Amino acid sequence: MGFLTGKTVIITGAGKATLSNGKCGSIGYGIATAYAKEGANIVITGRNVQKLQDAKEELERLYGIKVLPVQADVNAGADNEAVVQNVIKQTIDTFGDIHVLINCAQASASGVTLADHTTEQFDLAVYSGLYATFYYMKACYPYLAKTKGSVINFASGAGLFGNFGQCAYAAAKEGIRGLTRVAANEWGKDGINVNIICPLAWTAQLENFEKAYPDAFKQNVKMPPMGHYGDVEEEIGRVCVQLASPDFKYMTGETLTLEGGMGLRP
Repeated sequence: MGFLTGKTVIITGAGKATLSNGKCGSIGYGIATAYAKEGANIVITGRNVQKLQDAKEELERLYGIKVLPVQADVNAGADNEAVVQNVIKQTIDTFGDIHVLINCAQASASGVTLADHTTEQFDLAVYSGLYATFYYMKACYPYLAKTKGSVINFASGAGLFGNFGQCAYAAAKEGIRGLTRVAANEWGKDGINVNIICPLAWTAQLENFEKAYPDAFKQNVKMPPMGHYGDVEEEIGRVCVQLASPDFKYMTGETLTLEGGMGLRP
């Protein structure tokens, strides 16, 4: 029995993805695995139903927990508040409460320069990342205030450093970073712990980015000083578990940066 047994976590963008070496290749799925090992009830969302079902099957089989997969796609053409409210309703109907919200869903057209970016490509990043985070935080707020829960959002070095070919992605992530700081200040009085992580994790998406845009990859993706990229479960996922621990409640009102998947800096 883990210390999160009986707790419920919503993780956006948590469909199963696999690296070429067979290891977990999605930040969301790595986080879900780390939470499953601590006994949490898990709600996973994403656009691809098959990836969600694959994640549910493996997590329930390996760790004996319950997983609720909900297809959800926040985009420029959707009734996004209704999309998110459906996730929240199914979560409450199934598990009764929400203790942790983790926003890591994000789509983008990486490798496309600012001058060549289309409005549709810009919307893709902003809606799937920034707007999704906004809608989920608003919808979960009353439940997190009740449970004195936690919010963990994801930004990126792309915004911090202005990565080549990632204008929309960087804009979305910087918006999420600002949103997180405001929530940390506004929601601290409610006992809600709000943090943000800026990881450099080796994912299937990054692996594909290297293959599709090798020049942009070389310009933007630098090997961390410790000589390896962050492991999505053991480093990124375990940090997310730690941030949901009661021991971290004193961090309310702060933001944390996970530098290259290697450590925490307040």
